[in-house]
Amino acid sequence: MANRHLARSVVLQTLFEWDTSYRSDAEATAALQRNVEEFGGDDTDRPFMEALLQGVLAKRADLDLVITKAAPDWPLERIAPVDRNILRIGLYELLFADRSQVPAKVAINEAIELAKVFGGDSSGRFVNGVLGAVYKELGEPGKEETGKKERVRREDLPVEELGGAIVYAYHEGQYYLALVHDVFGHWTLSKGKIPTGMSVEEGTIEGLKDELGLPAVIKDKIGENEYIASHPEKGKMRKHVTYFLAESPYMELTLEKKGGLDDARWFRLTDILELNFYDDMLPIVTEAVQKLLDKGR
Repeated sequence: MANRHLARSVVLQTLFEWDTSYRSDAEATAALQRNVEEFGGDDTDRPFMEALLQGVLAKRADLDLVITKAAPDWPLERIAPVDRNILRIGLYELLFADRSQVPAKVAINEAIELAKVFGGDSSGRFVNGVLGAVYKELGEPGKEETGKKERVRREDLPVEELGGAIVYAYHEGQYYLALVHDVFGHWTLSKGKIPTGMSVEEGTIEGLKDELGLPAVIKDKIGENEYIASHPEKGKMRKHVTYFLAESPYMELTLEKKGGLDDARWFRLTDILELNFYDDMLPIVTEAVQKLLDKGR
């Protein structure tokens, strides 16, 4: 019988060497063969290890973007190399592997076990938080096949305040909205942490300047939202977001170069509801659209 846990451990060792020694993909393949001989694995395991290693290497750019989206407060280069490569393995199996061979919960649980064995004290919690966030974005595939899920009381988690906005501009007789696109394929609203000493409104305006290059002015409060995220040191926390309607000149958008977002565009108001939004964003967007329609010109 194949020992898939050992196989993943050998692939992790190989990815760690590749990542920390700046080796080429070809050198990583050679290192895998050496690690198989040193750490174990038989002919049954070898095709699995080779496919997993090559899959992670081929998809590493996509995997790293997903990590930055799921752990936005922790830059990729600051994540410990072991944790970083455990996440790459777990995400590859979660996103790209054949689910009939590697169910979603197996991918997550195996990555957590690797983190507990090879990572630091908080590695298991961090890996669990990141992969759990992605699992939810995927619609929790295979949820009905799992047993009881560990529950964390939401009210016991620390809270971090963020500010976000749906930005509008009036251009050539029409309203336009500025939206950002994330690596999960959704259009959403610009948002960011509120710096210490700033009000939510002030912090939101600063965030719009940084993320989109827009000199926006807050016009109205639209609503609030809350979600759970994971930090490698602080663990899980509640992110409470206050959303505003903000006005800006119609000008070129300059998307800040950071992980998690890959596009920013202006959309005509009439085209907004045809876009792919997160379910919890639809009420916020709908409220903003209604306010603009009521506002007229």
